[in-house]
Amino acid sequence: MGPDARVLVLKSRKQAVQYARQFGHPPPVITVVKDLAKVMQEYTQSGGVRPFGVSLLVIGRDGDHQTALYQVDPSGAYFAWSATAIGKNSQNVRSFLEKRYVAVTDTENLFEIEDAIHLGLLGLKEVFEGKMDATNVQVAVVDAKGEFRILTEAELIDYTAGL
Repeated sequence: MGPDARVLVLKSRKQAVQYARQFGHPPPVITVVKDLAKVMQEYTQSGGVRPFGVSLLVIGRDGDHQTALYQVDPSGAYFAWSATAIGKNSQNVRSFLEKRYVAVTDTENLFEIEDAIHLGLLGLKEVFEGKMDATNVQVAVVDAKGEFRILTEAELIDYTAGL
């Protein structure tokens, strides 16, 4: 269902650019999610088109530097999460995260990025088939400044060595 995801991401990007052009700042994450959910829901009721066949995880940072994570289903329903997973065996990963992830509301006890990466990889290992290493896993991070980057293979070797 890769084409469905690409179409939805492209629509979301266009709507975000239109919002930014109109209001002079990036849209709040919930605005992007609501627009995305509306498009997905419309395709469940329109004749001559098929519904989208993907669920999406949308994460972002609002102007007040609050991180938000949402899941959008093909029906157009959306849910806010602190941590979640979608896809094959996602229930096992969610159970793993429920046991090990502690939702933090104060900024003094936030996860260090290394801890968050390690927790994510451990959760993935719960359902991973085969050997998990730097050649078959990709990790992206968004730092405190909002900068997005994909970890290099050399960085991933350090994280996956003990798994």
